[in-house]
Amino acid sequence: MEIEQPNYPALGDAMHKWASDLFPICRSLTGAGVRESLHYLSSHLDGLKVHSVPSGTAVFDWTIPLEWSIEDAYVLDPAGNKVIDFKNSNLHVLNYSTPVDVELSLNQLNEHLYSLPDMPTAIPYVTSYYAPRWGFCLAQEERDKLKDGLYRAVIKSNHYHGCLNYAEYFLKGETDEEILISTYICHPSMANNELSGPVVTTALANLIRELPSRKYNYRFVFVPETIGAITFISENLAHLKSKVVGGFVLTCIGDERNYSYLQSKQEGTLSDRAAMHSMKSLVGDYKLYDFLSRGSDERQYCAPGVDLPIGSIMRTRYGDYPEYHTSLDDLSLVTASGLAGGLEVCFETIKLIEANETYKVTVYCEPQLGKRGLYPTISSMALDYTDVRTLTNLIAYCDGKHDLIAIAEKINVNARELIPVVKRLVDEGLLEKV
Repeated sequence: MEIEQPNYPALGDAMHKWASDLFPICRSLTGAGVRESLHYLSSHLDGLKVHSVPSGTAVFDWTIPLEWSIEDAYVLDPAGNKVIDFKNSNLHVLNYSTPVDVELSLNQLNEHLYSLPDMPTAIPYVTSYYAPRWGFCLAQEERDKLKDGLYRAVIKSNHYHGCLNYAEYFLKGETDEEILISTYICHPSMANNELSGPVVTTALANLIRELPSRKYNYRFVFVPETIGAITFISENLAHLKSKVVGGFVLTCIGDERNYSYLQSKQEGTLSDRAAMHSMKSLVGDYKLYDFLSRGSDERQYCAPGVDLPIGSIMRTRYGDYPEYHTSLDDLSLVTASGLAGGLEVCFETIKLIEANETYKVTVYCEPQLGKRGLYPTISSMALDYTDVRTLTNLIAYCDGKHDLIAIAEKINVNARELIPVVKRLVDEGLLEKV
């Protein structure tokens, strides 16, 4: 059954609207910002289930940290003017800062300020999750304007025994094998590094839900990066190791500059081969990274002892665009078109994973194609035998050892174009699944 092509431009507009709505929320590893963001996404993904794991819970070698809340943060200059204001940008405060209300000199204040001399207009994103400290982030050009004198620094924050939240969405398939899609939801107001992953994941889940049939189960998780993935794995390790046959981390997937794929540690997995083939056929030129270039939650899913076949689908990879981890990673960098392109690659990859099978030809030697209307009945050098050659090449490698993706790579065709051909050959009784 042919699947109707999604309206990717309209989906791109919708995803950009979701990202715009989520952008102002101050997220962190824990806290109200994560819960508010997950609640918003649940309005676009019916059935999204939120989990809570108490502070202090051991998760492998880690411990769930205290929950963090923040009400306000600012710096007053000697004249009483707010020169740094959390309410203008939630990137202005060092994420997870301890509370403070202190007067200090500029030299003393500078020990708690973070800026980027090489990017004078950008506010950097800086965190201190696991060591108590306080601080402010600001653009270098604003820092340069600060004059000597007595400043007041105020951070109205709190750390307390609460919980870490993550969310899960599940779609049942025909088998008990599972595809895992993971994205993170823990960064404040940044568009590509933070919000592109959750909004594309939400749209992807809705598209997969509408497929007329699903061979695999699909599990989508929205986790705080690193500690959230570790928590999810620690709660589900046995299940993941026994059921997951493929999957992806979706991150930095909303700009228009590039397409990228980071392979699983194993390499050559179903995930790797499907994503790489889809990118090559859809966009042609893309950047391929091996696991040595890891930097997101693929680190946890592919860690020794976990060893899941998880790669990462991206537009421009984290760290490879200048706005990364700064206030310049905004809603002008992430576009509706960029999000739509990221979603298309993801969905086409999933459709290929669903269609991928290993087949075996049912007759010895070459089958008689002419009597089935699959081969010209007259031989002539003037005839175009391109399609026939593709057909016979496909049959030649249907030996029970090569799956559809492997055959498509071998004969240098788009695997999606082989799907209806395979169906015809199966209907004719020439191919059977192994």
